[in-house]
Amino acid sequence: MKRYITGSIMILLLLGIGGWVFVQSPFMQESGDGEINTDENGRSILDLPAVEAGERPVKEFDLTAEETSWTIEGEESVDAWTYNGTVPGEPIRVEKGDFVRVELTNELDVPVTIHWHGVVLQNRMDGVPGVTQDAVEPGESFTYEFVADNPGTYWYHSHQHSSLQVDKGLYGPLVVEGDGPSVDEDKTFILDEWAVNQDREDWTNMAGMMMGSMNGDGEADTKQMYDTFTVNGKAGSAIDPLEMEEGETARLRFVNAGYQLHRLVFPEGSMEMLAVDAEKVESSSGRNVLQIAPGERIDVLFTKGEGAEQIAHTTDVEHAADMKIPVLSPGGEQTASSAPETDTEAVKGTSYESEELLFEDIPKADVSYDMDLSMGMNMGEGMTWQINEEIFPDTPPIQVEEGDIVKVEITNEGRLNHPMHLHGHRFQVQSESGGGVVKDLINVKPGESYTIYFEANNQGEWLFHCHDNNHADRGMVTIVDYEGVYSPFELNDVNNP
Repeated sequence: MKRYITGSIMILLLLGIGGWVFVQSPFMQESGDGEINTDENGRSILDLPAVEAGERPVKEFDLTAEETSWTIEGEESVDAWTYNGTVPGEPIRVEKGDFVRVELTNELDVPVTIHWHGVVLQNRMDGVPGVTQDAVEPGESFTYEFVADNPGTYWYHSHQHSSLQVDKGLYGPLVVEGDGPSVDEDKTFILDEWAVNQDREDWTNMAGMMMGSMNGDGEADTKQMYDTFTVNGKAGSAIDPLEMEEGETARLRFVNAGYQLHRLVFPEGSMEMLAVDAEKVESSSGRNVLQIAPGERIDVLFTKGEGAEQIAHTTDVEHAADMKIPVLSPGGEQTASSAPETDTEAVKGTSYESEELLFEDIPKADVSYDMDLSMGMNMGEGMTWQINEEIFPDTPPIQVEEGDIVKVEITNEGRLNHPMHLHGHRFQVQSESGGGVVKDLINVKPGESYTIYFEANNQGEWLFHCHDNNHADRGMVTIVDYEGVYSPFELNDVNNP
């Protein structure tokens, strides 16, 4: 009898949630007027001044998008899409001030692009199909050019149907050298999740996702979709160890290329945060748990302790046991001790103030925009993720003029996490330690609100979207639309950003 009553309550609860979702859907709201600016009375983004190499050193790279059978661990493999045959793709390391030229050749049977995540560059080089370029068709090539002005950790990935293409491995690391402390090692680790032994489309199970969302961690959909966590494309025993002598230091650059929040536990007293989203921070040691959101990059200074150690995911998440990096002494013990359990609060992207701020004081805004994040239902297509009760391309754009100071208030009214990423700009948000932190991505958990400020100083048509690309694919995208410029490209079902 008790089981029957509990089941009945759950059914009623799901029906209630389903009704709420339907009421919030685009079918129950007035249509918005948001769209990509294609008004040809302005200036095409292709007519904005092009960057030239001049006297700068030129660094050239060739990336080929191709299909690869990729081994994750043991006999477990996936049919991956890769840049140059590996997951992650070929590492790109350049020096501050270099002129970077990358030729993308597409040998897949679907269109692709490359977006240079976090890099402030010209709009035409941003790699967003239907907005800044046409996607690169099978058998064709496209050349990207930009100046590596700002040292730090970045990454590159496809922005063509990115919910699928990034999931299949189309990403790689980009490091611009030229700042930071002297260290013995400098390593990049890209975190990701894969559906190896299950169907990644399980997230469309609305009832299961709704039930999972009741635990309040904002991860219900991603927890259903994936069963394997990886570091640099490998899991468990296949992850390459970090070899260091006791007392040596390393700059460890972490990139979250997946769609799930990750928390890494370090040996006590070994970790200090250096930079977030390529901006140095005023940090302090003392915490040994690092939280990194989808799309975020965090650099830490790591000091090797005695004997074999490891950096490992917290144990409170299913499928996380294989996300662990052994830290070994050359020629020493080859079995790393378990990462210590800890109740220490995690250090994250908003924990510490940036060394260099965009604004010393809260600026007076020329443009204010309220960004409400929520979930809806599109009949015949399933769940949608909305900005101001609309889905892209009908979301209201953020309309600016060159030189405007822009204030955006972001509120998450739903039950899932939304890591919101702004292209082509950096913004400032309040840090937990006081002052401001400069970023290009802010993870907004259910019930949270953030106010960000940025200067409209890079003309073009720029995406502002959730970097859980499954959410972006289902509508959680808007545009920073500069007055007087327009995109000559056309959005369609193939060119889905």
